[in-house]
Amino acid sequence: MAGLAGIAAPSTIVDTHIHLFDPNRPQGVPWPEKTNPVLYRAALPDRLRSIAAPLGVTGAIEVECSPWAEDNQWVLDVARRSPFILGMVGNLELGKPEFGKQLERFSRYPLFLGIRYGNLWGRDMAAEVDRPDFLAGLKELAKVGLALDTANPDPRLIRAIVRATDHVPDLRVVMDHLPRMDDEPWKAASTDLRELGKRRLVYAKFSGILRNVEGRVPAGLNFYGPRLDELWGIFGEDRIVYGSDWPNADLWGPYDAAFQVVRKYLERRGASAAEKVWWKNSQAAYRWKARLPA
Repeated sequence: MAGLAGIAAPSTIVDTHIHLFDPNRPQGVPWPEKTNPVLYRAALPDRLRSIAAPLGVTGAIEVECSPWAEDNQWVLDVARRSPFILGMVGNLELGKPEFGKQLERFSRYPLFLGIRYGNLWGRDMAAEVDRPDFLAGLKELAKVGLALDTANPDPRLIRAIVRATDHVPDLRVVMDHLPRMDDEPWKAASTDLRELGKRRLVYAKFSGILRNVEGRVPAGLNFYGPRLDELWGIFGEDRIVYGSDWPNADLWGPYDAAFQVVRKYLERRGASAAEKVWWKNSQAAYRWKARLPA
């Protein structure tokens, strides 16, 4: 695959933000809702690969979308059977009495790359981040070499990540969906984002690219480029990774719509920087290991 500027795509492209679920399971799923006609269908590795592989995507990292603890095991079992899935970011609740045993259990799996915590499932990291038991969990996470993914950023969550990395500076953090933030929250969080940009173990995802503006989803790099430029200026070419948010992003547009925005943007940045964003940075952030020849 060659880009518009004639830059050949790298042989490896890793999508660091996809979700797996199957409403057809006997136990069903906590999300998405049956009333959602776009999302309420099986989202499994073969379906993802059929969409993403023709674009050059060679692997993906699942980010957990279920609050049920045993769904960590379900995703691991699905991923084990599909080498296209490089690993998962699971759901364990920091600060709870069972966290230590759960972390010990799941961290034994090479495909378990980290946990997700943020504005999801009624959690409030800003209210928790200075509690001793919460911080103890973060320190254990860093000790076993796993990453922390944020979920659905707003200024309070971004400020909480500053506090978390103040307390645990050796914690690797990956921040999702920053491009989708509205302009006012983005401005309110700008000082804290710049502070996080100085911290070498904090990464940002080019995920949540498409936005709904007054009832329509703009197309093309002209609209999305300025926000991506701001992120690039904060985190630089060494700490940005690509993620699609599939299939949740189908609410805004098809898989290739956001992918092409990122591809065209990276063509402007050059082949070396593009290769970092497409896969090298994600390997540093998540420590995934290749499971296919690419």
